[in-house]
Amino acid sequence: MTVKLAVIPVAGRGTRLIPLTKSLPKEMLPVGRKPVVQYVVEELNRCGLQKLLFITGPTKIAIENHFDLDLELINHLRETGKEDLLNELAFEKADLQYFYTRQRRQLGLGHAILCAESFVGKEPFVAALGDTILGINEKAKIVERMIHVFEEKNADCVIAFEEVPEDEVHRYGIAAPKDLNDPNVFQLANIVEKPAPSEAPSHLAVASRYVFRAEIFDYLKITKPGKNNEIQLTDAIQAMIADGKKVYGVRVTPEEHRFDIGNFESYFSAFLEFALNDPDHGEEIRKKLQKFLK
Repeated sequence: MTVKLAVIPVAGRGTRLIPLTKSLPKEMLPVGRKPVVQYVVEELNRCGLQKLLFITGPTKIAIENHFDLDLELINHLRETGKEDLLNELAFEKADLQYFYTRQRRQLGLGHAILCAESFVGKEPFVAALGDTILGINEKAKIVERMIHVFEEKNADCVIAFEEVPEDEVHRYGIAAPKDLNDPNVFQLANIVEKPAPSEAPSHLAVASRYVFRAEIFDYLKITKPGKNNEIQLTDAIQAMIADGKKVYGVRVTPEEHRFDIGNFESYFSAFLEFALNDPDHGEEIRKKLQKFLK
């Protein structure tokens, strides 16, 4: 596999989740047993990525601490007879290299990706949003399939898409496929940002995972800021398509359903679903929930 690098933007302030996010990064909010961003990192690790760059902000030091090796905690667990809990820290030993840089100004997702240019160099890379989980119980293999399509099609960009209800298309970037002869892998004619339902070319919404050639940086540098003076990643991708670059979409499976931790409704729903599917406690939580709903 030629793609070994991943960029994880985690610099957003999470204002729709205040007060939870006043001092805690939204990517560190617990969903089930783990913080959101740990699910993202474990997904990328399963797909063979080796070097991860987090695009952080001034309130994100907890993310660095979480992925650091905590020898003091390990020794404490051993000395107090709690060795069984060491399995919960197994993620610290993953064969990954972690790197961090700051997005010094909040200028949008496109600008956050552009902050990775010196790290990426000329290599292809995965971009995975740090506040979005795909799938429950380690079922997501979408990035692996995206990399396969990237290599097989000699693509310039591959994007994950999930089908959403018609009344939700206005929230997302929506795919305009050239054709859907293969509903799971398709070349894009365009991406339409947050269209009205009557104008949406499909119900396929961007699902927070991308594979890029380093050429994306050239497009981001000439992308003009839009709303809130932000550089939109979608605008750069649209320019690539207009220039004849090969941009493909890959559909996520139902088991890889997206959990976007962006507001309280989606956060509560994600936590509840992960809790109900917990291998040790899910059944008991389900019984308690049934009592609450009577």
